Amino acid sequence: MAPSAMSRQADWTRSLSEAQPVPYWLEDPGKPRPEPALTGADTCDLLVVGGGYSGLWTALNAKERDPGRDVVLLEGREVGWAASGRNGGFCAASLTHGLPNGLARWPEEIHRLQELGLRNLDEIEAAVARHGIDCEFERTGEIDVATETYQAWALRDWHRRLEQRGLADGIEFLDADAVREQVASPTFEAGLYDRRGVAMLHPAKLAWGLKQACRALGVRVYEHTPALELKQYGAGMAVRTPYGSVRARQAVLATNIFPNLLKRVRAYTVPVYDYALMTEPLTAEQLGAIGWKNRQGLGDSANQFHYFRLSADNRILWGGYDAIHHYGGQVRREYDDRPETYAKLAEHFFTCFPQLEGVRFTHAWGGAIDTCSRFSAFFGTAYQGKVAYAAGYTGLGVGATRFGADVMLDLLAGEETERTRLEMVRKKPLPFPPEPFAWTGIALTKWSLARADAHGGRRNLWLRTMDRLGLGFDS
Repeated sequence: MAPSAMSRQADWTRSLSEAQPVPYWLEDPGKPRPEPALTGADTCDLLVVGGGYSGLWTALNAKERDPGRDVVLLEGREVGWAASGRNGGFCAASLTHGLPNGLARWPEEIHRLQELGLRNLDEIEAAVARHGIDCEFERTGEIDVATETYQAWALRDWHRRLEQRGLADGIEFLDADAVREQVASPTFEAGLYDRRGVAMLHPAKLAWGLKQACRALGVRVYEHTPALELKQYGAGMAVRTPYGSVRARQAVLATNIFPNLLKRVRAYTVPVYDYALMTEPLTAEQLGAIGWKNRQGLGDSANQFHYFRLSADNRILWGGYDAIHHYGGQVRREYDDRPETYAKLAEHFFTCFPQLEGVRFTHAWGGAIDTCSRFSAFFGTAYQGKVAYAAGYTGLGVGATRFGADVMLDLLAGEETERTRLEMVRKKPLPFPPEPFAWTGIALTKWSLARADAHGGRRNLWLRTMDRLGLGFDS
């Protein structure tokens, strides 16, 4: 390695010297105390298993639909401790993991899906205000940026296609000068600015606020209470926990990446580990050097992409790029920390923002998300419609989980609604194959995606085949 390269690498690693390997969001001093664990037996109308966004929105929406419904929520550790408290805080209107994925998979429904997604984001904003949830909600939008010339041409072509399909409302193409006027990086060559379809928020505060809103409406929340077994009990369902049990008329399974109590659902998802860094608060001079006065979220256009945004106290969260799947689909605490990825992310950060040389990172962390072969949520029922589930959000669940909660409640009610009529609700993705085929396929796809990024976006035979089959692995 050349001396100058070694010096730059030393700068990147020095920026990480004081970074704590814990999620920045979960260290907030306003973190609430956990609720006591369930001991003994309880009964209810609706049992919700899982205390992330999916379960919290389900419990809250169930009570708002029917205040008299008796609802219990079980969380295996603490509300929001997993993906719901570790993500980047991008609350997107998209229900389909982005418009390109939605248009490719459900072209006949895409206008309806876009309309439902924007309505869902409006309803999230209204719920945050209605329940007084202080989660630093800012509807600032998001810019997808091109950092290579071929990506800039692709963004321009994509915007033209959206205009032709009547899908470009609120979406603006920015050339190099226009995008750098929004955020100053020498790497930005173009951008696609979605002005109303994305909000920024504090992810852990949203989860904690939803828990408080649920409790205020009468939901009984038990934390440190993992659900161990699900079975029929008379006309309803029963769940066994370490120190007790819950009998319910109906149940919702909202465990996402963690093993579903319905074994047949497990093959549809695999865990992927994502990582992020958080800087120290930027000074006024540092903020001035990069602009970013409109506080949008940003993401780049590579297959192996980064996402980045400003926090309320003007730190930069910088995440993404590496998406790590471990053999056998293991979810383990030790996987939450990955120094080699942190070093790579730090290098990329200073390439994007060289004017921030000397900035330090205070936090570095990771966590698992669930992905499925179509990258967006799927739904279903079991036990003659007494159990509903949703999973597979693939990292865009901050907003889409609220929609998923309404889908599950519709399914439990046996109602045909504008949501349950959707093809994306009625049909499931293809399951992943067993090991070693799943790990091998994912590894080959990741290698191919990296190769495409290095060769002007050209997709090799493997990726083209996965595209034709509607399969893949999202970085």
